[in-house]
Amino acid sequence: MEKVLNWKDKLAARIPEELGREIDIFEQQMELRKQGKIDEKVFAETRLRRGIYGQRYDNGQRHDGKRIQKLKLPAGVVKGPDTLWDAPGMMRIKIPFGGLNPAQLETLADLSEEYADGVSHVTTRQDIQFHFVHIDDTPALMRRLAAVGITTREACGNVVRNVTACPLAGICHEESFDTTPYAKACAKFLMGHPDTQDFGRKVKVAFSGCEQNPCGLVTMHDMGAIAKTRFVDGKEQRGFAFYVGGGLGSVPYKAKLFDEFLPEAELLPTMQAISRVFARLGEKRNRARARIKFLIANLGIEEFRKLVLEERQKLSPDPRWTDFLSSVNEPSEQPLRPGVSLNGHQRPEGFAAWYATNVYKQRQPGYVAATVTLPLGDASADQLRALADIARRFVKDTLRTTVEQNILFRWVSEADLPEFYQAIKAIGLGAADAATIVDVTACPGTDTCKLGIASSRGLARELRYRLSEKSLELDAAVKNLRIKVSGCFNSCGQHHIADIGFYGINRNVKGFQVPHFQVVLGGKFHDNAGEYGVPIGAVPSKRIPEAVLSITEYYVRRREKDERFQDFVARIGKKAIKDLLEDLTKIPAPEVDRSYYSDWGDPREFTLADMGVGECAGEVVSQAEFALAASERELFEAQLLLDGGRSQDAVKAAYASMLHAAQGLVKSQNPGVSEDENQIIAEFTRRFYDTQLFWDKYAGGKFAEYFFKARDFVRESKAADGDRAVQLLQEAQLFIDAAHDCHNRLRGSVQSAVKIDNVAQPSA
Repeated sequence: MEKVLNWKDKLAARIPEELGREIDIFEQQMELRKQGKIDEKVFAETRLRRGIYGQRYDNGQRHDGKRIQKLKLPAGVVKGPDTLWDAPGMMRIKIPFGGLNPAQLETLADLSEEYADGVSHVTTRQDIQFHFVHIDDTPALMRRLAAVGITTREACGNVVRNVTACPLAGICHEESFDTTPYAKACAKFLMGHPDTQDFGRKVKVAFSGCEQNPCGLVTMHDMGAIAKTRFVDGKEQRGFAFYVGGGLGSVPYKAKLFDEFLPEAELLPTMQAISRVFARLGEKRNRARARIKFLIANLGIEEFRKLVLEERQKLSPDPRWTDFLSSVNEPSEQPLRPGVSLNGHQRPEGFAAWYATNVYKQRQPGYVAATVTLPLGDASADQLRALADIARRFVKDTLRTTVEQNILFRWVSEADLPEFYQAIKAIGLGAADAATIVDVTACPGTDTCKLGIASSRGLARELRYRLSEKSLELDAAVKNLRIKVSGCFNSCGQHHIADIGFYGINRNVKGFQVPHFQVVLGGKFHDNAGEYGVPIGAVPSKRIPEAVLSITEYYVRRREKDERFQDFVARIGKKAIKDLLEDLTKIPAPEVDRSYYSDWGDPREFTLADMGVGECAGEVVSQAEFALAASERELFEAQLLLDGGRSQDAVKAAYASMLHAAQGLVKSQNPGVSEDENQIIAEFTRRFYDTQLFWDKYAGGKFAEYFFKARDFVRESKAADGDRAVQLLQEAQLFIDAAHDCHNRLRGSVQSAVKIDNVAQPSA
């Protein structure tokens, strides 16, 4: 009698042995966790290394509008802060260098529909994310992904994350050479490597084919490689300008040049040596300081380079370092149809606008790369299936996700574009304005992220709607700007490298918490994320669209001929733009307009509507609020000093602003605190740091440590170059934002106590 195979047996032959074994092991670990035989903290790292995150549920519903159903905890599982069995979570899926094929798109579509909310979300690092996935379903999901060559292994956790690369690699006019084979080899070599398993935090890697374009964003990564060539004895050699120690996060660091020309044969062994040095010397206990950028800041790039080169000499030869080099010159992709120009072909309505922004002419004659714009990075299951069908009609396995959360179809014959455009338009994905100010990038924010403070996706949706309505009227200089939005300071939306960036914060207004966004200006997306922007001030969330309009109109009105936005901001000065936005910071009382007290896409009030102001706390609160407001003013003055080239004075002013914020908090508990610096620090340490009142739920004591570090820096009279001054000012902003949050928490607890007391002792 013939054996009937179940779905798992049928897939087994198509799953790489190593990945199949990994999934089996994880399934066993899940069972042990259910039995209470694995501690939840240990299991948390286990699941993270397989791409499984927790997510927040305070919005109460899924993307498709259905209510969330709480799930029962399995017998034997002790509930903890990271337990996922009581509600679904998020699953991140690695897509090295963004490469996808039609079969993979179809699988992603099916899985999103069967196991998630029917939405596949493209991230700012070319991954795919599913939300509302139950952890019991993850092994099945992993197996079906593995059967089409996709893994979730090390998509999260303290390991090497998804290796990203320019989506135009191999077809770009400006590139030195195609970095795709190198990115592919790097992803394969570092994943699961013994030398990458003992990091204190994550490591991110990126490849770019040229210096000037933004596709690779190399300088914001832990390790980054920019393709270069040189001639030695008349023979061309390939290599990379190799960078280390970049990163965004709460305080961004630009990567340092490790080697002007790292020969291609040394790429993987050098990455392995860096991994070993980082695993050995990187911070492990304090997660806030556990990235490569902090290790390099402590050691200095010269000492770090010396240690890595010494480690490189100790490595045993590995054939994987160079095996792939024998095929790097072979074509990695083939077109489906002959390349034919567009001349003479009939063009449908809307095609011209879409062609102008969404089509890139490849260096190969007759071929183009066409961007399918995914608003907010989202595609439904039906849309993904349709895109798979469209891919089979027009291209082969030549799709790439992009860091701007879109999908790029490469090797489209230009003559096919009208038909291609009609096909994507029919499924609701024919929007123009890719890679323009309309194409707003956003992290998940408060929709699903536990760290989200304000609704980044809600704001991005509103900005996209308003800007797309005005798209045809926008000045060309404005249309080429980038807007990026993060729900908090962590920069998952990459706000630091946007022309106009925003990150979510909250502010207390007359006893109510009001969603705000910090406005970040001066970032540079080009030149591989060439410059990082800095905050200039907080604006209520509901007035951010007006802020964008004011800034862009001011730019058009006041810019000099062909002046780029970054140059304009530097010339006009951040104070002028801050003054421009001053009227937008005003908030009407709740009884006048309650819309300011809720966030985009969420009708609920940002905090409890019945939170009142207790009389007993009136004097103390007013002093604290006054000091916090003064600290923001002082920090802005520090920014002006920095803009004027006075780095040392800027650092001192930034520290003074932090001291003032700390004093404000101390006054909330000790109104009689003196102006003496030492007493303020001692009181802040005793009352807020040692007691952990100041500690952030997710960042711990990191922001307070920024304050102590700034104190030491100023007292020791250390010289501050431009980069260090910028970092210190950003740390000061985060400290002040954290002081606001701490004050809000304390105010809430005081008011709650007053209400309880009033209930116990009603007035006569």
